[in-house]
Amino acid sequence: MADGTIQDPGYVREAFARIADRYVTTNHVLSMGTDILWRRKVARIVKSWKPRRLLDVASGTGDLALEIQDACPECDIIASDFCAEMLVHAKERGMAKTLVADALDLPFADAEFDAVTVAFGLRNMADYAAALREMRRVLKPGGHLLILDFSLPCGPLRAPYRWYLHRVLPKLAGWLTRQKDAYEYLGGSIEEFPMGQSMLDLIGRCGYTDADARPQTFGVASIYTAVA
Repeated sequence: MADGTIQDPGYVREAFARIADRYVTTNHVLSMGTDILWRRKVARIVKSWKPRRLLDVASGTGDLALEIQDACPECDIIASDFCAEMLVHAKERGMAKTLVADALDLPFADAEFDAVTVAFGLRNMADYAAALREMRRVLKPGGHLLILDFSLPCGPLRAPYRWYLHRVLPKLAGWLTRQKDAYEYLGGSIEEFPMGQSMLDLIGRCGYTDADARPQTFGVASIYTAVA
């Protein structure tokens, strides 16, 4: 598995800008609410780390950052994203601190954060490895990285899930957002995204230690953690 991706940053930014108004509702419908449970689990993991300062990269409309903000009220949390339209919604929903920023060139000094999280965002970046190295740069030594993203289930669920991913999801998302093309690339991006041991290997090559993978909901999503 290569360390990079073929996602075009300009297209991704423009696509997310177009679906920003309906993004939250669409995600909940497409996952039948399971994405809420995944984020709550992530928030519990983060809370156990007791971070004082956290950066949520590719925060979008702030779903994960808001969950962590509720779970860790003493933590200074910044929600960053390169799509300003998405962050408008995060702010309106109660996110205290937001910042328009490119994950490949974060406007922070070295070792500023105790934890960095990214949910369903790394897969859309132009270079996975470069993004992971940039996140490590802003982490304090011993700080925690957490990635939540889609993966493919193994066994008998794999074929029906792939059918849903490529045949049903784009049409349903297109109907909900009236922007079908913004979701047409989703299935391919999930297929190409490193998962399981491939993701752990990539994280290790980017300088992290203690990388761990936790499949969720029969492997439809995965939580990856590591230490800087």
